[in-house]
Amino acid sequence: MKKLAMAALVTASALTLAACSSDDSEAVVETSAGNITKDEFYEELKDRYGEDVLTELVTVKVLEDKYEVTDKMVEQEIEKAKEQFGENFEMVLQQSGFASEEEYADVLYVSLLQEQALAEDIEVTDEEIEKRYNRSKVEIDAQHILVADEETAKEVKSKLDDGEDFGELAAEYSMDGSAQDEGNLGYFTAGDMVAEFENAAYDMEAGEVSEPVETEHGFHIIKVNEKRDVEEDIGKLEDVKDDIRREIQISKMDMSQASAKIDSLIQESDVKVNIEDFKDLFETTDKKEEEAQG
Repeated sequence: MKKLAMAALVTASALTLAACSSDDSEAVVETSAGNITKDEFYEELKDRYGEDVLTELVTVKVLEDKYEVTDKMVEQEIEKAKEQFGENFEMVLQQSGFASEEEYADVLYVSLLQEQALAEDIEVTDEEIEKRYNRSKVEIDAQHILVADEETAKEVKSKLDDGEDFGELAAEYSMDGSAQDEGNLGYFTAGDMVAEFENAAYDMEAGEVSEPVETEHGFHIIKVNEKRDVEEDIGKLEDVKDDIRREIQISKMDMSQASAKIDSLIQESDVKVNIEDFKDLFETTDKKEEEAQG
């Protein structure tokens, strides 16, 4: 993703230079074997990356017209990442494909614009915020056994009911990495797990084993080992309410619908492309069919 983003930035610069120049034959590279002109450079970049670049530039332009992301907002996200990763922050950036903090900030800017677009259709109630806040005061130590289907989950639960050892069954049946540690997940709190898993765990008492719980990952049998108050002060509800609202919005976002949302915003903006090769880039299938029939 980052390589594509960088290619887009480079190509965007080239397109701008070409558009501003009145001399298409100006050499951008000179060699004894011959020169490479600005026009040749532009055409090559356009052929390789043009569609991706135009899509990215138009998307950002359309989002900027409806939403606002400030430098302060980007800086706050970077600070959160630095707090999370500590001295490993630079290493994590490099492993993620970012050559610098500035490149990371550029991608964050676009990500926050997209987040605002998706979040505006998501309702979060005060009750949901209060529930997340109260749960954030408690952390849970649990084990689980993750299997692919309900039939297997019921089989595992039956064995547990018959007195078989949870850890041994986790090692035998569980599909994820926790199987190597008897299904141990360690401590987690609100927002760390998918909603169905979290709801089940917080409704259980220490020592209790759940019925099969279905999530996007499969079917879980959950064993709650301990519940305890978190040591860190999470602040007053009114002070963290906006942060909690955002966390819940993000957890509710359906990324499969993200493209449809962005596409609808672009269609509302009546985009007209004046480059012949890409003139149909933002036309919908219906519109193309109408033009073909007309």
